[in-house]
Order: sequence, then structure tokens, then C-alpha cells
Amino acid sequence: MALLGTVGVAALLPARGAAADVADAGATGAVALLFFLYGARLSARETLDGLRHWRLHLTVLGCTFLLFPLLGLAARGLVPTLLTPPLYAGLLFLCLVPSTIQSSIAFTSIARGNVPAAICAGSFSSLAGIALTPLLAAALLGADAGGFSPGSLAGIVVQLLLPFLLGQVLRRRIAAFLARHKKVLGLVDRGSILLVVYTAFSAGMAAGIWHQVSLPRLGALLLVEAVLLAVMLLASWYGAGRLGFDRADRIAIQFAGSKKSLAAGLPMASVLFGAQASLAVLPLMLFHQMQLMVCAALARHRARDAEGDPERDADGDPERDAGRDPERDAGRDPDPAPAPAVPQRAPGHVAEVSPTPQHPAARAR
Repeated sequence: MALLGTVGVAALLPARGAAADVADAGATGAVALLFFLYGARLSARETLDGLRHWRLHLTVLGCTFLLFPLLGLAARGLVPTLLTPPLYAGLLFLCLVPSTIQSSIAFTSIARGNVPAAICAGSFSSLAGIALTPLLAAALLGADAGGFSPGSLAGIVVQLLLPFLLGQVLRRRIAAFLARHKKVLGLVDRGSILLVVYTAFSAGMAAGIWHQVSLPRLGALLLVEAVLLAVMLLASWYGAGRLGFDRADRIAIQFAGSKKSLAAGLPMASVLFGAQASLAVLPLMLFHQMQLMVCAALARHRARDAEGDPERDADGDPERDAGRDPERDAGRDPDPAPAPAVPQRAPGHVAEVSPTPQHPAARAR
């Protein structure tokens, strides 16, 4: 709601002239602050500990930076019938953005998945995205994303990389401060993102680029993104199953590998796209809202599945004990040594243990 409200304010009261310069400077500082906080919060020790589950992390990175971009490139065939070139550039940029951290952890926890793996996978994706997203954007979008001109490269280094590295260096000194003021810093995060959104959409209003987006085009964009999200949810879930991951890991892979980070994507778009950032971030904003609603419902569904099956073990798969397999246990005694409190029965005698009628096949045995 705050994002939609910010877009509305930018449409009604866009920053112009000196106000636009102040907003641009504020957005630049906000981007640097965001990536400084990312670096200060990301524990290098936790990240290194997570390397033990390297197959899961490589799978998530493959979904985020390989399968997503391939689907984005395939969507080029929708131009110009469904998408305009600027909207397609924004859609392709969406496919290059790293995964989320907070929502991946939250949904994995709700669905009773592997939460530590989701934490590490989201952290790895965010860390890799600082380098991979600008590189992939320059290679796949070319001039639309500013290429590798000296100005854009300097902007990436100054606004993204250096603040992140500074946060990593100062993490030990300021970790206690960040923990004490977690709620306030959360508001700073959201405020910084809203400032970036306001600046980008104000620039779009001043340039008059919103006349390029009609309601039918917007509806087509929503339809394309719904298909993209559905494909990634299915591919990450069933692909992880084919790779041999258990249910808990599959949940972490599905939620970490199918989502995109608005918090990381917006600042990067403002650096890479410049004046065209408003249209570039529109697909990302819409996809972000869609993925939250869909994944929230999916996480509750996974949780109900786990509660409804009493024979699921910790990883969510059916118990593999011999006593739980009716095919293997058809000819086995239930217990070779009965408990002392239970009287011995003659062979073939069936004791009444519940008022529930027995199946004819059981009585025959």
C-alpha cells in the first residue's frame, strides 16, 4: 500500500526542477545506505557455514540467475504484440534481480521447510546479485541498461559495491547498534525504497513516458508475469524433487528460487536505467506484490499438507521404517517380544483393540 501510495503521490506531485535535484541526491544517498546496511547485516561466518549445503545453494542460484534470465529472453517474442520494448526491458531486468531474504525465510518457516537453508540461499543470492545483476544487465540489455560506460560503472561501484564492503568491514563494531535499533532501521529501509520509487516515477512523469503504458498493455504485463511466476514455482518444486532433495529442502528451493527482491532491484534499476528507471521498475513492483500473495497462499497449503499426514518425518517424506511399509511387512510379526502386560495369545488369535470393525481381509489372516 505504501508503494502504491508513493506512485500516486509521484503522479500527482512529481518532483521538478530544484526539488527533482534534491530528490535525486536523496535517492543516491538512500541507495548507498541500503547497501551499507545489507553488508552490515550479512554475517560472513553464517554464509561460510552454509556452504556445506552447496547443492541446494547452486540450485537456487541456477533458478535465479540462469532459468529466470532464459525465460526472460524467451519473452522477447511477445514484443510488440503484448509488451512494448520498454516494458520488456523491465521484465528482463526483473529476471536478473537476486532473490529475497526475509520473505523466503518467512514462507519457508510457515511451510515447515529448511529455514537455515533459506537464510543462506537468500544471502548467497543477494551477495551474488551485486555483481551478477549489473553484468547480466549489461550483457542482455545493452544500451537500455546503460551498458558499461564509465559513468554507469562508477555508479555501480560507488553506490552499490563500496557501501556493501564498508558495511562488511564495520559489521563487528556496529552489530550491537543494529540489533538494538532493528525497528528503526526497518523504517529506514522502507523509507529509502519509497524515496527511490518516488524519484523514479517523478522522472517518468516529467519525461511523459507514462503515455506509453495503456491499460491493455498493463493487463498483458500482469498476465505474462503470472505465467512467469507459475513456471518458476513449478520448475523449482519438481526440479528439486528430480535432483533428489527432500521435502524441507524443496520448500526452501521453491520459495528462494522463485522470488525476486524489490529492495535490491529498485536501487540497481535507478543506477542502471537512469531516467528510464520508472518503466524499468514497474514489472518488478507488480511481480513483487504478486509473488507475496501467491507464495503466502502456497506456504499455508504446504503447512496444511504437513499437518494432515501424521506419517511425515522431519523432512516431510513418509516414514521409511519397515513397520510403516505394508508391502514389505505383509508377512512380519508386529512385535517378536510382546510387552509383559499383554497376555500371550494363541497363533491366529486377533485381539480387540478398538471398536472399529476390522476389514474382511484382516479377519481372514
